Amino acid sequence: QVQLVESGGGLVQPGGSLRLSCAASGTIFSISIMGWYRQAPGKQRELVATITSGGSTNYANSVKGRFTISRDNARNTVYLQMNSLKPEDTAVYYCNAIIERLGGYWGQGTQVTVSS
Repeated sequence: QVQLVESGGGLVQPGGSLRLSCAASGTIFSISIMGWYRQAPGKQRELVATITSGGSTNYANSVKGRFTISRDNARNTVYLQMNSLKPEDTAVYYCNAIIERLGGYWGQGTQVTVSS
């Protein structure tokens, strides 16, 4: 059984920063891609950023230059450093992992609210 557990969400003022973490646990051979997605009320879930095991990254245009994704392969953990946050970044953020031989898994989500 594989679990992804996110942490680090919360309430922050516009222009502020937050760091999200997501740790994968269970019987894991290797994780090819880890990523963050988000879903705002009334909208579809959208990609925020992904990172491969080799460190190649991909970002949504809306977060480029403000968010940074990173990972610790030894700890099966992915991070999302979010700077210069805007109200439109408000959403539930979900961690995703593509695990060798097992497929894709999602975390339970963590709420990020950007408001003054």
